[in-house]
Amino acid sequence: MIYEVGGDILRIRAEVIAQGIGVNDPMASGLARKLQEKFPGMRDQFHEWCEQTDPEPGEICLWEGHSKTKILNLITGKAADSELGRPSRPEKIAVHRTFRTLNKVEADKRLSSIAMPMVCSGIGGIDWLEVRGMMHSQLGELLIPVFVYVSVRDGMLASEPGI
Repeated sequence: MIYEVGGDILRIRAEVIAQGIGVNDPMASGLARKLQEKFPGMRDQFHEWCEQTDPEPGEICLWEGHSKTKILNLITGKAADSELGRPSRPEKIAVHRTFRTLNKVEADKRLSSIAMPMVCSGIGGIDWLEVRGMMHSQLGELLIPVFVYVSVRDGMLASEPGI
């Protein structure tokens, strides 16, 4: 079940935070920056994983640190352009693939709940209605709650039904 909520995604009760990022993303802005500041080992582990696996857009990297929160890095774009020094733009097909992969990860890892922002529709620039449609087609049948943070309210705990 997908719920659209408002609040501070860093104050979740959900088991997992999922975010869209590019291969070797520097995590210098948006939610990625906030997460790497709160969980510094996550970025290093992600970059190490990228070096070892040479991932393609559509894949997912799960980070499980020492806290109870897990991070799912949804690879929605190619590696950053080294000359421009910024991440690549997300690809619609990769967003669709990551949602399909997330469906499989949820079953394999037996996740209990997922929280995510409006993946790739902010900094990523993809229209939210398109992303929302992809999300519902791939994740709408999940039996666990998926909380999509459609409005950011720093410091506010969102209502997360079922938790």
